[in-house]
Amino acid sequence: MAQVTSRTQRTIDAPADRVRAALADYESVRPAILTDHYSDYRVEAGGHGTGSRVHWKLQATKNRVRDQLVEVSVPAEDRIVERDTNSSMVTTWTVTPKGDDRSVVAVETTWDGAGGIGGFFERTFAPKGLQRIHDGLLSNLVGAVRD
Repeated sequence: MAQVTSRTQRTIDAPADRVRAALADYESVRPAILTDHYSDYRVEAGGHGTGSRVHWKLQATKNRVRDQLVEVSVPAEDRIVERDTNSSMVTTWTVTPKGDDRSVVAVETTWDGAGGIGGFFERTFAPKGLQRIHDGLLSNLVGAVRD
């Protein structure tokens, strides 16, 4: 098995602390910025940052749905880490300030990919699909953090 990685980033015209707070708000902001690739969203514990446990289904492709139960940690001020308890998938959100009113948000997701020919196709196509999903989420985040 090889590790598969998907990375996306976007510059957002909002202060880093506002962007981080929005990303860590699983009760109201997260469900509002999710794309139609997500369904069955619910907060099972917490709802804000470390200790939150959130469930959703991620429709990565027409035939691929991941049923995820995500545990959230905030190991550093600039990072939010989501670990799927149902798989090896880990998503890390990093928010870096670029001046007082601008931030760069990077999202990186890794997981243990399949072996063989299926793994080849997964490593080739899955990161691009996940980049599109995360880019949609980041686009929605822009509207959520505006003044």
